[in-house]
Amino acid sequence: MKTLLLIDAYAMIYRAYYAFIRAPRMNSRGENTSAIFGFVVTFEDLLRRLKPSHIAVAFDPAGPTFRHEAFEQYKAQRQETPEDIRWAVPRIKQILQAMNVPVLEVPGYEADDVIGTIAHKAEKEGFEVYMATPDKDYGQLVTEHIFMYRPRHTGGFEKLGPQEVCEKYGLQNQSQVIDLLGLMGDSSDNIPGCKGVGEKTAVQLLQQFGSIDNLLANTDQLKGALQRKVQEQVEEIRFSRFLATIKTDVPIDFDAQALVYQERNWDSLASLYRELEFNSLLKQAPAEHAAISPKTTKKTKPQEATLDLFADMASATENTKEQTPAEDDTEARLVSYLLNPEVAFNPNQPVNWDALKADTSLWNLYQEVELPLSSILREMEQAGVRIDVPMLRQAETQLNDELQ
Repeated sequence: MKTLLLIDAYAMIYRAYYAFIRAPRMNSRGENTSAIFGFVVTFEDLLRRLKPSHIAVAFDPAGPTFRHEAFEQYKAQRQETPEDIRWAVPRIKQILQAMNVPVLEVPGYEADDVIGTIAHKAEKEGFEVYMATPDKDYGQLVTEHIFMYRPRHTGGFEKLGPQEVCEKYGLQNQSQVIDLLGLMGDSSDNIPGCKGVGEKTAVQLLQQFGSIDNLLANTDQLKGALQRKVQEQVEEIRFSRFLATIKTDVPIDFDAQALVYQERNWDSLASLYRELEFNSLLKQAPAEHAAISPKTTKKTKPQEATLDLFADMASATENTKEQTPAEDDTEARLVSYLLNPEVAFNPNQPVNWDALKADTSLWNLYQEVELPLSSILREMEQAGVRIDVPMLRQAETQLNDELQ
């Protein structure tokens, strides 16, 4: 069977950005490449696992959608898009273009509406469809041939079809996901739902009444405060259901041939990876494209800052000048740590650089994590840390939604 992979771009980009929030990936120009790198790594993982014959990535369009026009406060509580993500998105699109991966974007409609429409059209043409996203509202779209492919917090993905969605949320039918969100709301999208009704109560109501329509037609069977809450918020419940419903009739054609997974343009892709200093990703390129740009092998600003960070350590050691080996003492301390983390650094003991370089994972860890991160830690120690409370609240909301 033909397999179509549809990726919810912004959901994956935000997830990648916040996964690195405590230790952002910075290149030598001080650009935060966390969102780009995390997205590409996740993208490559999806390709390895699913081996799709067809693929597309859907983006939310610029400007308001039909939901914003119907409800001014839709997603209004969300913090403004971080500047690092704004900077990252055009570069992610450039990478996708170099990979010959189609980008889907329809004015006035969100990515989930586009994915919902394409998924159902593809199913009718004999495709098995995987929707890669962490957002639970996609559960309403699953069928026997359309699956939600959701990243796990512990790594990997979970495949959710109708049975898995129903078991996960305690529902009788996957279409009830819409009514579930209509009752409990969705804080990440600012969908109000019925105030005072959480997920547990919403599930119980759907198990008893089956749907919002049947619930609202039989509120006399409710008692006490719950009856009052539902009767007083009929319009809010119905409107929330409207906001939570993913459209499957977006004006977009399904052109299977245009979505065929193709060979990459390695000239363009390798050039982008060099510019972003994604040396580990360059190793995937054919030999003639895999060379690392000479500028990235020079001492970068983060590396220079690392030398400063350990300068005091070196000067505090007795007879440092006499004991310092031929190679740079600071870098020797870091490699020594990676090879033998339990053993104290001995400046008289030569470091086995060949052993470090022979282990691809340790060498990458040294170049791409330890050195850049050390400069960040130094700056944090010197300047202190300012807490971005709105950002933390947004991250908390997103993580809570993913855990549900």
